[in-house]
Amino acid sequence: MRWVLIRDPFNQFKTQALLCTDIDVEVVQIIEWFVMRWQLEVTFQEVRTHIGVETQRQWSDLAIARTTPLLLGLFSWITLAAAHSDETKLVGSAAWYQKPLPTFSDAIASVRRALWPASAILCMSDSDGDIQNIPKALLNRMIHTLCYAA
Repeated sequence: MRWVLIRDPFNQFKTQALLCTDIDVEVVQIIEWFVMRWQLEVTFQEVRTHIGVETQRQWSDLAIARTTPLLLGLFSWITLAAAHSDETKLVGSAAWYQKPLPTFSDAIASVRRALWPASAILCMSDSDGDIQNIPKALLNRMIHTLCYAA
């Protein structure tokens, strides 16, 4: 086995040890594989968290074979749809920090906002019922909140 120890000279990242079972592979290649793998790990974590991969509905082999490709395709579609929208509107902000780039939570919320316009939510009420007008600003804030909560 070949071990590669990665240390950050500026002490911003923890020291890590990488392991490769092929002793003929160059050190640079091992590090490149590690960097490429990180993107996959983040993608799988996002689809678990937001899309529902590996939920209780997917415990049988047949369910996994049917639904996982569709859910990964949904992830790709959301990512592409968000990438084609205005990125400045994508980045959500919190009171305690500013994000420089959108996360997948921001992307899925942006797609939901596009799919859930206020006009679709404000349908006609029954003529016998009491009508309560919601101020537009409050309605938009509620839709924004639901986009992140759903």
